[in-house]
Amino acid sequence: MSDDPALSSLSPFDQMLCFDVYAVNLAFGRIYKPLLDPLGLTYPQFLVMMALWANDHQSVGGIGDSLGLDSSTLTPLIKRLEAANLVTRQRDSRDERRVIVSLSPQGADLQSQSERVIACVTGNTGLDDRTAQALREQLRRLRRQLQQSPQG
Repeated sequence: MSDDPALSSLSPFDQMLCFDVYAVNLAFGRIYKPLLDPLGLTYPQFLVMMALWANDHQSVGGIGDSLGLDSSTLTPLIKRLEAANLVTRQRDSRDERRVIVSLSPQGADLQSQSERVIACVTGNTGLDDRTAQALREQLRRLRRQLQQSPQG
């Protein structure tokens, strides 16, 4: 804590950037859930679908790279998407170690509904485009810095 009387009266969480990021993440989750439930998607599954809508026929590793997730986290998500007939998985014929994930017709059709979800969530932030872009850039810099820092 701090010896400054103004700061010492604050909650311990008021001085923790990580808590604010965590709290914002929870708030986003509360907004996304009712929008994604009718689509049958969780937020992590939605991210996988967004990656595929941007670039279909990706390897699990490629999706993981774009989302910052490892294959042990992605594989169960992708299997659930496959069980819901939203994606297909197939071994790469050139490299059997790689699994290629592709949109099914049903998964491709969900993309039009995703635009409404994104617009609704964006509108709920109350941020104008310029402010939102600046905040994204700051958060990306922060993430890179944390990823490069040695663990304490």
